[in-house]
Amino acid sequence: MRLILLFLFIQSFCFAQVIPVEIVKTENGFELIREGKPYYVKGVGGSVELDKAKAYGANSFRTWSSENAMEILDQAQSEGLTVCMGLWAQHERHGFDWSNELAVKLQLESFAKVVDEIKDHPALLMWAVGNEVDLFYSNFDVWKHINDITLMIQDKDPHHPVITVTAGLDVAEIKLINKYAPALDMIGINTYGGIGFISQGLRNFGWKKPYLITEWGPNGHWESPTTSWGTPIEQTSTEKATSYNERYDIISADTEMCLGSYVFLWGFKQETTSSWYGLFLKDGSETGVMDVLIEKWSGKKPQNLAPGINSFTINGKNAYESVTIKEKSTMSIAVDAFDLNEDDLSYHFEIVPESTDTKAGGDFEKTPESVYKKIFVKSDPSIKAPFKKGKYRLFVVVKDKEKSATANIPFLIE
Repeated sequence: MRLILLFLFIQSFCFAQVIPVEIVKTENGFELIREGKPYYVKGVGGSVELDKAKAYGANSFRTWSSENAMEILDQAQSEGLTVCMGLWAQHERHGFDWSNELAVKLQLESFAKVVDEIKDHPALLMWAVGNEVDLFYSNFDVWKHINDITLMIQDKDPHHPVITVTAGLDVAEIKLINKYAPALDMIGINTYGGIGFISQGLRNFGWKKPYLITEWGPNGHWESPTTSWGTPIEQTSTEKATSYNERYDIISADTEMCLGSYVFLWGFKQETTSSWYGLFLKDGSETGVMDVLIEKWSGKKPQNLAPGINSFTINGKNAYESVTIKEKSTMSIAVDAFDLNEDDLSYHFEIVPESTDTKAGGDFEKTPESVYKKIFVKSDPSIKAPFKKGKYRLFVVVKDKEKSATANIPFLIE
């Protein structure tokens, strides 16, 4: 009898762990409801530094796959965060054939095991089936299979919405998803410089359900201005902070259909450069972008604000002026930086060969090794150019006692 009662108690406890999440239609549009209350997603993309995410005012984070899913959910629960759990649907551009019935069946079965294992975890917010499976694809069968996966999840787990995540937005894609994946509860859009188009674009293209912005951040490397030799030009961290401020307001302005966002990337990553997307630098420091996010999420500015950069030049030319330099020459550097807290600043310079291991869709890239590193207390040093001809970037990280500002200039050694 005691064993039966213990079993019933454990069963009831496990069931009580489930926190239902649903999308409801309101007079003004849609709302995400969690545990009976409206839940607007203030999310981050990545599962590191979760204590900081919570402290800064975020309430959720996103994964791209279900690797170590239970451990991640437990960690989220301990921090008081929720998880948009990714199920990594394979990509055609990586060689997966969505017309291969056996491969598709095995993938569906592997996802079903994950759903069975973690569907009742209280930190689970929703499922994200696939990330940018539409990037460089030609087999539109993928959407039928995304629908099959969605139906499987909904059958096993009626308590959490299901989305898929696309690379940007176009009319053909929305029509295909509407036709072949109608079971989806909403859609996630990864977007950067085109974020201002998403709200109206979805409406124009016939999307009737809610949506999330599942990745957003600075101007992407594929949509940025380039030098005369084709190297993309990265915004300074100060320019990025302005972009993040404007883009968060664009996201939050759509109170009818948009249920929140996940900013990219909550961590450090080499993608085109070492500073393009990460919200943390390699040494863990933060820039003015984080100051913006903290204020947007929490309503309060940090006491210590990051330094900023007004301008950065080599021989009087900025990044947009296609800087070319003779080998072994001396470069005259000038950084116009500021700190609103009037902290002392140091200037960390590094010359790195332009990355040749650039990929698409966030695939892993090798970090090129630097050929020069030095720290100065002055903002206008002279630096020797590399001896070898080729494409390089000069990086500067301006540091106060705990935060940083970043900028880099692509240059060509002739």
